Amino acid sequence: MLRNCIIIIVGFILAVSCKTVKKVQSIQSAIEKKDTAQKILVSEMPKVDSEAIVKDIMSKVMKKKIDFITFNTKIKVDYESSAESQKFTAYLGMKKDSIIFIKLVGNFLGISKVAMQIKIRPDSVFLVNEIDKEVTIRSINYLNEVTDIPFDFGTLQDMIVGNPVFLDSNVVSYKAGTSQLLVMMVGDVFKHLITLNNNDFRVTHSKLDDVDIQRSRTCDITFGTYQMIDARAFATYRQISVAEKSKLDIYLDFKEASFNDPLKYSFSVPKNYKHK
Repeated sequence: MLRNCIIIIVGFILAVSCKTVKKVQSIQSAIEKKDTAQKILVSEMPKVDSEAIVKDIMSKVMKKKIDFITFNTKIKVDYESSAESQKFTAYLGMKKDSIIFIKLVGNFLGISKVAMQIKIRPDSVFLVNEIDKEVTIRSINYLNEVTDIPFDFGTLQDMIVGNPVFLDSNVVSYKAGTSQLLVMMVGDVFKHLITLNNNDFRVTHSKLDDVDIQRSRTCDITFGTYQMIDARAFATYRQISVAEKSKLDIYLDFKEASFNDPLKYSFSVPKNYKHK
C-alpha cells in the first residue's frame, strides 16, 4: 500500500518535472512514443526563433494559474497495473506553501476503512500506515529518492490544483492549429510535449519522455472536464499513464472541490504505532 500511495503522488508530479533550459533551442524531430498510451506525432514543428513569441505563449498560459489560500477535495482514484487493479478514495486538504493532508480510504472485505494518512510539509513527509500500524517520517527528499524525479513542495501543490510549472524560457518549438497549440520543451530530466487549448490556453494534455536514452520512462497525462469552481477553471478529471518496465494507468475524478474554505481534514498519529 505504501508504494501505491507514492505512485499516486508521482502521477500528480510527472507532468511538471521538466527543468527550465537557459535559452531557446530548436528541435529536429518530435518525441516518439514508447508505451501503449495515446500516440501524438508532431511533424515539421517550426523553430521558435523569436523571444517575443515565447514570452507571449508563456504569458497567456500563466494567466490561467490558479491562486488560492486553501484547497479541499475528495478524489475517486482508480488505478490499474499488470499486477493489480484497485479503487479507493483520497480526501485532501492543502494550505498553500504550508501543508498537505491526504487520507486514503479503501474497501477491505466489504468494509470502508482508512488505509493511510499522509502529511507533507515543505521539508518533510509523514506516512501513517493504518493497516500495519506503522509511522514513517522522512525529509521531502524521500519522495525524490523513491521516485527518482526532482520536485519540491511548490511543484506538488501547483500540480494538484492543475497549475502549469517550469514554463519559463524552456519552450523550444511549437505548432499552432485551429483548436490547439502544441508546445515542445526540453529539461534536464524529461522531454515535454504539452497541448494547450488554442482559445483559452488551458492545459489539455502532457507527454513526457526521459532525456536519458538509457531509460524508457514515459508518461501521458490528460486534463479534462474543466469546471468553474469558486471562479477558477479546474480540471476535475485526470487520466495518467506511466510506463517504464511495466505500465500503470491512474484515473482521478475530483469531487467536492473548494478553494479558500477552512481545511476539512487533519492528521494524527496514534501513540502506540511503530515508528520505522
